[in-house]
Order: sequence, then C-alpha cells, then structure tokens
Amino acid sequence: MNIYLIPFHSLFISEEKTIFAPNMDARIVLVWMTALFFFTEGRAQTDHPDNTRPEEVEVDMDNPTFVPMVKVGKVLNAGDSIPYMELNNVYVYPTPVFSSVKQQMAYNRLVYNVKKVLPIAKEVNKIIVETYEYLETLPNKKAKDEHLKLVEKSIKREYTPRMKKLTFAQGKLLIKLVYRECHSSSYELIQAILGPVRAGFYQAFAWCFGASLKKDYQPEGVDRLTERIVLQVEAGQL
Repeated sequence: MNIYLIPFHSLFISEEKTIFAPNMDARIVLVWMTALFFFTEGRAQTDHPDNTRPEEVEVDMDNPTFVPMVKVGKVLNAGDSIPYMELNNVYVYPTPVFSSVKQQMAYNRLVYNVKKVLPIAKEVNKIIVETYEYLETLPNKKAKDEHLKLVEKSIKREYTPRMKKLTFAQGKLLIKLVYRECHSSSYELIQAILGPVRAGFYQAFAWCFGASLKKDYQPEGVDRLTERIVLQVEAGQL
C-alpha cells in the first residue's frame, strides 16, 4: 500500500494505459459516440426523486463508489513461502477550504458527477479492449462482423437508457474521463478509424450541443481537482 500526501492548492472549479488499436472496426467507437450524444436529451433530468440537487448533497466519505480491495498472495524467498497483503493506495489531502457556499456546492456537484460517470468511462475502456482482443481470435472478417453486431446490440440495449439519464455536465465530464481511461480523445479515436472528414462531422455535431470530442484530460492542470476526486474514488475513499 502506498500513502500519498498531496497538498491542496488553490481550489478552482468551473461549472462545469490502455492501448487503443487503430485498426479496430469503427462501429464499436461509433456506437459509443451515438449513445454518448443522447446525454443532451437528459440534461434537465435529476437523479433525486425529491428534487434535491447534487450540489446540495454533502460528500459522504463512508459511501465509496468502488469497494477497497485487499489482495492476498505469497512469494518464495530462499525456499520459504512468505505471505503478503496488497492494499489500495491511500491519498491524504488537506480538507478543502471553500471561500463561498457557491464554491462548496460546485465541489459537491463535481464529486457527485465523478462518482456517477467514472464507472461508465471504465466500462468503455474495458469493452473496447476486450472486444478488440476477442476479435483477434476470430478466423475471418465474417466472424468478426457477426460478433460486432452482437456487441452493438448489447451496447445500445444497456447504455442508451443510461446515457439518456445523464445531465449535460455529466455527459461532458464523461468525454474527459473516457480520455483519461483510453488515453485518447473521442475525436482521435474516430479520426484514427474513419479519417479527419468523418471525425470533423461528429465534432461539429457535438459542438452544436456545446460539447467537444477534442476535450483532453489535464490531471496536472485544469482538471487537477477532478483528478484528485477520481483518485479518491478509485481508492475507495469517496
């Protein structure tokens, strides 16, 4: 287990290696992009039936999104088996200090949104990688096309309803967290497969709704607060 002591500098919140293979069939990425664009339809929705807004929900340190894991194993040393336990990293930050109620509400909203969309971003990465690896085992293009059709149906069935429930801010955050997990922007993924013309078309479509597929992720820059929250969520601390 590693313990990280990280200083909390100025708090600024705006309103809001995994390898991708360029020769993967384009439909996997396009299905994700289609589902992602549905978030614009749900931007006025709320996850709270009592109409409580996310920024009004206090951050609950005892309700982690990811359960902390403990790995137990053993290693051989001079013929002896030595057991060991591997724990999650622990990140220690100073308690955030807010200069206004508005700033605290923005922080609460960001924590809420990260906890909601980070699991989806990780699922995106997992599906892309697993699908590509499985395609490599299939004997011919026909078999690959048949498998891709099944994957497409599964993605549309499972994720379109979930994307429709995202708010506009959550959808834009998801684009950034997909970049974090896949190490490529959505624009770059499409451009690598379909070329710059088609990538430009989808970027223009997203731009019409105030989003951008070119958004990158800057954990040491503008997204440093988001990264802090993501690390704590991944470690089971939030």
